[in-house]
Amino acid sequence: MLKGKNILLAVTGGVAAYKMADVASMLVKQGADVHVVMTKNATNFIPAETFQVLTKNKVYTDCFDEDPDDYVNVPHISLGTSADCILVAPATADVIGKIANGIADDMVTTTILPALCPVLIAPSMNGYMFDNPIVQDNISKLKKFGYKIIEPSFGHLACGYDGKGKLPSPEDLVENVLLAVARDKDLKGKKVLVNAGPTEESIDPIRVITNHSSGKMGYAIARQAAFRGAGVTLVSGPTNLKSPMGVEVISIKSAEDMYQEMVKNADQADIIIMAAAVADYTPVTTAENKIKKTEGDFSIPLKRTKDILLSIGQQKKDGQFICGFSMETENMLENSRKKLIKKNADMICANNLRQAGAGYQVDTNILTLIQKDFEKELPLLSKDEAANEILTVIKNSLKK
Repeated sequence: MLKGKNILLAVTGGVAAYKMADVASMLVKQGADVHVVMTKNATNFIPAETFQVLTKNKVYTDCFDEDPDDYVNVPHISLGTSADCILVAPATADVIGKIANGIADDMVTTTILPALCPVLIAPSMNGYMFDNPIVQDNISKLKKFGYKIIEPSFGHLACGYDGKGKLPSPEDLVENVLLAVARDKDLKGKKVLVNAGPTEESIDPIRVITNHSSGKMGYAIARQAAFRGAGVTLVSGPTNLKSPMGVEVISIKSAEDMYQEMVKNADQADIIIMAAAVADYTPVTTAENKIKKTEGDFSIPLKRTKDILLSIGQQKKDGQFICGFSMETENMLENSRKKLIKKNADMICANNLRQAGAGYQVDTNILTLIQKDFEKELPLLSKDEAANEILTVIKNSLKK
């Protein structure tokens, strides 16, 4: 997702500097052209040569480590001004104070000062240092100036204390870079409401009725919408997935819970995408105690749950775009076209559980996007790629 992007890593003298080797490697695998600048203290924790091998680019540790005859390419200017995103990690209290107060006396701070791109700063230090009001005041200044602060984690620190000051995982740092620059912010200003995952309908305190949904498709849609600058709310049934970065997540269990949260948040949304596998039926009653096993068969009376897509479709506001999903095992197109009309939706994303690579529990999908006057069949894609295609069709539809 970072193909063609120029990412600059600014590594300072914290113990967690070793983690940045993984960050550099991950960014390169995403297709980014990665450059690295370091403070001299950072080289005491990890050598510059490590980053040169990983990125295939020269690493700068000194402002005077430049070609004196090259008046066009001055690295401490060109590296900052040509970057699409700068990640300062680990960011020590020293470098945070310098950047906040316009001090540029090493390769890191001198390169950041002329930068025009998003600058992400990941503080990493002793918990007492992080809580110091001077450090907090400098962090507040950086936020005011438009720098993005990646909050440190709480955990066991190198100094032996437990506290807030731990550098987030390389995966989280890379996800912050993706959130900043992976996609054009063409949905900025739009509010997107997504639902995802299964629901659980309680039979008794022990047992539930549920389905095979993993939530991966809905989570991918929420993630990609956030990458594209939208304000995203994700209403999620029980899953094992990590919450997408930059997304407000509302956790629910039952179909009724899902109905209540979706209806409550629908009015504020410009785009509503319903990717959840909501139970169509729920037990008429839930036993207060565990139902004991007996001889013979056992049946559970069921009643219909509320139809969320239909309810929201009937209350659709002018300019609002509503997208539903249709998981079928037969007559996919016919059933999905009927659903589009019946539910007053603007688009149905249809997929067939019988197709290899589509449906539940997998990382790919094969979708057909159906509107009243438009159909688009997508090939086998990752769910992130499919989510991006869905959002592009919706964006183009809103323009019309």
